Amino acid sequence: MQVHQILKTKSAGVVTVPPTMTVAEVSALMSSRRIGAVVVSADGKAALGILSERDIVRELGNHGDGCLIAKVSDIMTPNPVGCTRSDTADQLMEVMTNRRFRHLPVIEDGVLVGMISIGDVVKARLSELAMEKEALTGMIMGN
Repeated sequence: MQVHQILKTKSAGVVTVPPTMTVAEVSALMSSRRIGAVVVSADGKAALGILSERDIVRELGNHGDGCLIAKVSDIMTPNPVGCTRSDTADQLMEVMTNRRFRHLPVIEDGVLVGMISIGDVVKARLSELAMEKEALTGMIMGN
């Protein structure tokens, strides 16, 4: 399964935040939207960075609650690793596992077009496996 197929199953678009937003504001946004990461973008198109719940927890652990007044640009991961719509679920699983990422922005021609989480990839892969099982069972049963 390719990324463009996974994106079709998702209802929400990409949540972006400006680099000037505070960590506290982004934390509240992520909590209310029940998401684990946001793309940092000045214009909603170019991905300057990514900020995940892990980044926030790491900063809280290292600097205490004083980090909540910091700007997103101070703690984001700059120049995020992304994927394209033509990448496969298997390719994403490899990148996410090896790099220990839970989220990958989908970028085409320098423009942000989506966000894929490890949950999205696992769900897509399970769907593929169920279809393969059904096809094999049909072949064996002669249907």
